[in-house]
Amino acid sequence: MPADTFEKKADVNSKKPATELARDMGLMHITMIGVGAMIGAGIFVLTGLAAGVAGPALILVFALNGLVTSLTAMSYAELGSCFPEAGGGYLWVKQALPQPNGFLSGWISWFAHAVACSLYAVAFGTFAVDLLHLAGVDIKRLLSSFSTSEPYNLAAKIIAVVITILFVFINYRGAKETGQAESLITILKIIVIALFIGFGCFAIFSGKTPEPWPQHFKGFFQKGPFGIIMAMGLTFIAFEGYEIIAQCGEEVKNPKKNIPRSIFLSLIIVVPIYILVAFVALGAVAPEGDQQTWQYLGEKGELAMIEAAEHFMLGKLGRVIFLIGGLFSTMSALNATVYSSSRVSFAMGRDHNLPGLFARIHSKKRTPHMAVFISGGLIIFMAVVLPIEDIASATDAMFLLLFIFVNLAVVNLRKNRPDLDRGFKVPLFPFVPIIATVLNLFLAIFLFFYRPLGVWVCIGYLGLGVFIYYIYSRRKEFTAKAEPIVHDERPVFETRPCDFHILVPVANEKTVEQLQLFALRMAKVYNADITALNVIKVPPQLPPSEGRKYLDSSRNLLTKAIAVAEKESVPVFSLVKLTHNIPKAIIETCEERKIDLMILGWEGERPAHNRVFGTITDEIILNTVCDIALVCRAPDQDQDISRILIPVSTIKYAILSLRMAEALLPENKTPIVLFHATTRDDIENISRHYKEELRKWKEDIDPSRYQIVIKKTNDILKAILSETQHHDLIIMGAPEEGLVRRAVFGDMPEKITKETSVPIILTKKYTGHIKSWFQKFFGSRKTMLE
Repeated sequence: MPADTFEKKADVNSKKPATELARDMGLMHITMIGVGAMIGAGIFVLTGLAAGVAGPALILVFALNGLVTSLTAMSYAELGSCFPEAGGGYLWVKQALPQPNGFLSGWISWFAHAVACSLYAVAFGTFAVDLLHLAGVDIKRLLSSFSTSEPYNLAAKIIAVVITILFVFINYRGAKETGQAESLITILKIIVIALFIGFGCFAIFSGKTPEPWPQHFKGFFQKGPFGIIMAMGLTFIAFEGYEIIAQCGEEVKNPKKNIPRSIFLSLIIVVPIYILVAFVALGAVAPEGDQQTWQYLGEKGELAMIEAAEHFMLGKLGRVIFLIGGLFSTMSALNATVYSSSRVSFAMGRDHNLPGLFARIHSKKRTPHMAVFISGGLIIFMAVVLPIEDIASATDAMFLLLFIFVNLAVVNLRKNRPDLDRGFKVPLFPFVPIIATVLNLFLAIFLFFYRPLGVWVCIGYLGLGVFIYYIYSRRKEFTAKAEPIVHDERPVFETRPCDFHILVPVANEKTVEQLQLFALRMAKVYNADITALNVIKVPPQLPPSEGRKYLDSSRNLLTKAIAVAEKESVPVFSLVKLTHNIPKAIIETCEERKIDLMILGWEGERPAHNRVFGTITDEIILNTVCDIALVCRAPDQDQDISRILIPVSTIKYAILSLRMAEALLPENKTPIVLFHATTRDDIENISRHYKEELRKWKEDIDPSRYQIVIKKTNDILKAILSETQHHDLIIMGAPEEGLVRRAVFGDMPEKITKETSVPIILTKKYTGHIKSWFQKFFGSRKTMLE
């Protein structure tokens, strides 16, 4: 791998310098790294195992995997071109999705690369033992002091440990020679595989096989679709080279163009090679007796391709040539995955998701030495403990999960960050990443039927990751990355202790009074205090301290907010933060101050393409860990509010809207209308159901204050819009739809917001970390519909 020369970059939020890698890798170099990672265990180790699972359909397995992986490769190409940093998929998911998704993607990526490295190490050990056996070394006698029934397996494990330690040391040193040799080793591997394909094709088409080669493919689908799918999952690691390319993103020249190009070039090179190798192995090998070729290859397992080379490639000499090619292949893939696993853990340490020792840079070697050493320990542990089949199963399962995260990140970022400078865009959006997500999940599930132990290891590792995140990483990351506060004023008076806290981000002098008046009404209902927050955005090229010049305007806003509250004797805190990222500063304030309700304003500005309310508001609504009230086109201060409409689906998810309606309409004169549009005919049953639901929540609301209106219609949106014209204010739940559904179907409440001129308050109930995390992806379609 290339030399690890680290540059210093000023960290705007800390006195400590941040670290980044130097860019010195061109298109050829980065493409060869991707190809080198792909032409490793996939061909030399997994081909035989996959043949035993899929039968003659092994060719179809590699072709289908090439198609499936190309979908995810598009997501990597798009994100790699606009986020070229060390960390790859981990950093993309962290940018796109709410925590703990970012942490889990990094946790998964680290383990995936480490366990892949274990696979390559064990494969290297297996090939080395076979080569020693050919050289006349008596392995059994050498290991006679060990009481083992499998001396060859033990010898392979010992060699795997030794070769891992060697490459850990090389990556610790950051030897430039490794990077310069990478392309040469990859070319050497391609030459060996080309010889294998050439001799195999000659044997097939020159009639050297005892029987016509088509006979070897009889019963093409005899293992059934189940076997094909399991084999696809087993060999999917063969195409994870573009993740290695992503890990090198911070060191690539002109990454906007070179990362997408290298990803597609590596696949164009590798997919045909795999198909040809599968064809040759099945067509040119002629086992003795009546045994079918695929059965013979399956029995030989990780040594199947070595045996195949001996059959048609110069006998023992062909075996030796292919063994040497296998050794070089696994060494280069091993080196690449030691590198990539350490870079993921380094990035996580740098982001405070893992302890700071992972982010340490050696003072002389300029390498992330602690990340390299700890990753090496994990690699050795997995190589020693698990059989090679379970290592392969665990590796594939973890990469498939990582790919799922990356595809979801593409969906989110394309919707919420259209401003990113993309060198490549996924076509047919959002269908390509959604289809890739479903297919990757499908393959991961089927791996359980192949080797359940490997999948159980992954599940246990994921559980450990969730535990670490909530016990350590979440708190540590927040503490380390808190935005600088330049003004934090406590209230002059506090009339009562408050267990409920309201946050009002203020940015517009025209709306600050309206938002504060609404917050005061809610504060009286909930016996709450209020924090008025103003966030000053500082250009990314400047330190946050440069924002101090705007403090006067911030103080004017906050003074106005405080003046409104003082009339009502409600305790108000005022706060100013300087930041490069406004949504992050607001969200972190919610966590820091344990906010229960945030009141946001939206003036109806025209959002960017593919956005609902605009960049800042969208990101806050998606990621905040508290209840939200989004005031859209607030009613005038002197406007009489006597008729409130609440479109509902279920009372349970509308409680926040109902309580707000009662707070805004304290006099029990006019009933609050609960409106439900449906395509069903049993209107009386629906009305009865809502009355029963209201009674269940009588401790939170007053059921007698509501009038239930049910309307049968074939056009839900049109019915709701028609009803809004007869009311002064609409309060409705913000959509609970997940990212995938939103990308395809859109959101009903947001459509209503844009279509009507009536003042609207959107509410979003926070449902907890796990439920909210799940809903962000696959949330229900419930809004006003049955």
